[in-house]
Amino acid sequence: MEDNPSRPWKDKIVPADRVIKLIHPGMKIFLGTGVAEPRTLVRQLLKSEEGNLDDLELIQLVSLGDALPVKERAYSRYRLKTFFAGWVASEAITAGKVDLIPCRFSSVPHLIASGAIQVDAAFVQITPPDQAGYSSLGVAVDVARQAIEKASLVIGEINRQTPRTLGDSFVHMDEFDYLVESTEPPIYFPPWPVDDVFDRVAENVVSLVEDGACLGFSIGPLYEALSERLITKRDLGIHGPFITDALRRLLESGAVTNRKKGFFRRKSLVAYAFGSRELMAWLDRNPLVEFQGIDVVADPRRIGLNDHYTAILPARKVDLTGNIAMHVGRGNVGASPGEAQEFFMGSSFSSGGKSIFALPSRNLRKQPNILLSVDEYPNQFTTRESLDFIVTEYGVAALAGRTIRERALALIEIAHPDDRAELIDEAKAANLLYQDQIYLVESGRLYPRDLNFSHVFKGQTVRFRAIRPSDVDEMRRLFYRFSDKAVYYRYFSPIKTMPYSAMQEYVNIDYSKAMSIVGLVGEPGAGKIIAEARYILPKSGGFADIAMVVDEQYQGFGVGTYLLKMLMEIAQERGIKGFTADVLTDNKAMWKVLEKLSCPFQVKREVDCYHIMIPIEQCGESAD
Repeated sequence: MEDNPSRPWKDKIVPADRVIKLIHPGMKIFLGTGVAEPRTLVRQLLKSEEGNLDDLELIQLVSLGDALPVKERAYSRYRLKTFFAGWVASEAITAGKVDLIPCRFSSVPHLIASGAIQVDAAFVQITPPDQAGYSSLGVAVDVARQAIEKASLVIGEINRQTPRTLGDSFVHMDEFDYLVESTEPPIYFPPWPVDDVFDRVAENVVSLVEDGACLGFSIGPLYEALSERLITKRDLGIHGPFITDALRRLLESGAVTNRKKGFFRRKSLVAYAFGSRELMAWLDRNPLVEFQGIDVVADPRRIGLNDHYTAILPARKVDLTGNIAMHVGRGNVGASPGEAQEFFMGSSFSSGGKSIFALPSRNLRKQPNILLSVDEYPNQFTTRESLDFIVTEYGVAALAGRTIRERALALIEIAHPDDRAELIDEAKAANLLYQDQIYLVESGRLYPRDLNFSHVFKGQTVRFRAIRPSDVDEMRRLFYRFSDKAVYYRYFSPIKTMPYSAMQEYVNIDYSKAMSIVGLVGEPGAGKIIAEARYILPKSGGFADIAMVVDEQYQGFGVGTYLLKMLMEIAQERGIKGFTADVLTDNKAMWKVLEKLSCPFQVKREVDCYHIMIPIEQCGESAD
């Protein structure tokens, strides 16, 4: 709506330098957060030589723009207090020139409202008012309302380029003592560039996101990559701190409907906007996006009202027990330990919720991000007891319910291949792994990550991938579920035990000469192994020996036939001519699998079994 010039609020408009003269020494001044920083007022405050500007406290939730004083004289006149140790404030905090208030974001409104954090004056950015005299707080609806209510001096900076956002964002002109017209544009940020590594990280993260899940979005290359990968999902919900250009693209794709949310259904709930001029124009009066205070958006109990809430958080470093070091510095905007804790807790309150920490296996300096310990790093997030998943471009490590040894092995598998051998040695020295732990260096580099499929058998989804060393315990559990007959069919002897040492030799394979595919049921990233099939190529080449086993509970579903066809396709691509197998005469399950292949095969009777040869090239289309 257009401004109404007859409204009395026009009389409150004054020059910025006049407002500065109203400040007293020792005042505590709240400044609008991040992109909503009232830049005209802040710049006037910082450049003014007025003698009344001394010993001031500037309070800002997140500092992205001009509020951080950079000159030594400014440090002596103004002291910035912030709740966030990222972005440009990081170096100043480390140098002792800015005060950090460690705090959960959702509790900041109460601290201000209760007077625990005192506010004498509030400078906030607003839109022009409508005909009823109401302005919108625009792109930062966090604690501004509480600051306005507590301050004895309230100044609104009217910025005509700020979008009029909807939700709990409206304030009346009567709440302001004075108004200043902005001479500065809002702070705009271009999207983060995304490289191939972050794209692969995002691909692995998305494999854990279910249709209908509720997500929180933040800022950085991880979320830029996620937005492109998540467009294949259906009925996603949004409940998180930021709306960005990446999230806008996801909303426009149709993947987000918010229909299955339990809190603010059919609305994408956020507290901040961060992005380009195009994003701000798109947000203006957009009814699909609901802006609420940070006490609502970051409250774990409210987050938990959304089923399948999936907290996706970027990490800087991870150690082999599951401890996390968060990002610091200019690259970090939306993932402080305080914020991460709230959305992490929200996922634990959510029915079907999960937490995912994601990071590249190495940083830009080619240094490893998965370490033996993160004790020397700041911004630690140490609730390892409740972690669900760690993700890199090399895969997913499921941590819930796993021992320290199992965690270490799973995390080493998703480290950079060139770092894994050293991590194995360090983990052995620290007694995190058994001293006889096997690790084949070349296998880590050759692991076929592209072998990742799923298929539905009689209503049961089974996921297939190449076997990994961390499958050792799950494969042992599969062995102990077998009947004596099943054990005999597979091993040709009545084996009663499967020790760790024997099974770890089995799961560590040389992928240049062999292939093993496992089938899993249950949640992506974890699950229970119910089948395994493998081939091993002898030194002479030609035909490879095959072996296969399917959990008796899942026999008759077609899993074995599917596995064998998959092995045949892989073998054919690798130039293997065919398979050989020894099958006991009364192994009816295996005979059924072979019959369903519709392949010509040669059978040679031996003492109590048949030796079978299957020439793959003669199977034609039947192996598809």
